[in-house]
Amino acid sequence: MILDRFKLTDQVAVVTGAGRGIGAATAVALA
Repeated sequence: MILDRFKLTDQVAVVTGAGRGIGAATAVALA
């Protein structure tokens, strides 16, 4: 599946621009 490429299990993700918009939604989803 395509989402397997984006698995972050045991990884560190840095989300820039997480103050609002897509960055904020991404940060919440990864939290």
